[in-house]
Amino acid sequence: MLEDPCHSPIGSPVRAATALVHNTGNQATGGIWQVTGPGGAAVLKHLTPGGAGRGGWEASADPRHWNYWRREHAAYTSGFAAGYGRDTGIGAPALMAAGERPDGSLELWLEKVEGTPGTGLGVDDLAEFARRLGAAQGRPHREEAWHSRRFLRSYAGRRDFGDVDWDHSAAAAHWPADLRNGLRAMWERRTDLFALAEAAPQTLCHLDVWPMNLYRRPDGDFALFDWAFTGTGAIGEDLANLIPDAFLDGHQDVALLADAETALTGAYLEGLAEAGHRDEAGVRKAVAAAGAAKYCWLASMMLGRLAAGQGVGSSDYDAGADLDVLARRRPILAMLVRWARTALDT
Repeated sequence: MLEDPCHSPIGSPVRAATALVHNTGNQATGGIWQVTGPGGAAVLKHLTPGGAGRGGWEASADPRHWNYWRREHAAYTSGFAAGYGRDTGIGAPALMAAGERPDGSLELWLEKVEGTPGTGLGVDDLAEFARRLGAAQGRPHREEAWHSRRFLRSYAGRRDFGDVDWDHSAAAAHWPADLRNGLRAMWERRTDLFALAEAAPQTLCHLDVWPMNLYRRPDGDFALFDWAFTGTGAIGEDLANLIPDAFLDGHQDVALLADAETALTGAYLEGLAEAGHRDEAGVRKAVAAAGAAKYCWLASMMLGRLAAGQGVGSSDYDAGADLDVLARRRPILAMLVRWARTALDT
């Protein structure tokens, strides 16, 4: 791929390439690199209809599927990503070039964004992003044929972990019985959570908002990366992804979780109000349902890995010692259980 790029906007040969951290299990992604050539620097993303990766992350040719492999190409080449939140100070990396390779896979050549990565942003910066996100999502957007549908149900609902040992000794040492019971209920009632999120007011979401996909530019605006999942979702669904994901992989000190939840939720509601959407109670319920639905599988997966003698952290993003991950994630899981109880308390 790097030896024979077909659509390079920076000339040839590519002189240097650095692989960027990403989900290597997704079969729709052949690789992501920061590259330089005679004409400067760029980020090259290779989209594939069925590359290497793990089971459960198969690419799809269905434009409505959560993992439609051509979606990000459509998001950039149609101008959707660039225009999604342009007047709110949220954008995407500029598209430099794109095209098909002889094997039918796709190249995306994107601007190398300068500024502060999302992993280095503080709570105040993330809250400002949440405010702008609310302003963008509180207004109408045109739905496209390639947008995903019912993302939470298809993404989180595809997982099955069989019999889960909710009383595993290592987990019980860090997760009290009430938390484990709440996590179990969240998993067992996941279908109800999906339905509640789908019944909430809908908007067009990015559906993978977390610090690894975010930069703040020197002028204060934000660049949002990885539009591969974008589609319809509950209002607040992206916020419900950002809050826990800012902490799950250790990007923020978990001691800041409560402050972050309050600040980001308040800022998002403020942005929605700026766009004319003022149903605060409904949004809070939607955030609770969507967040609990998105992560209903997480504790089950962690316990399954413990039982199998595997690491409980993410191999791509968070490979810490098991006991450290169990302890650090405890307050995040407690927040998700609280969200689930809020959503299901009808």
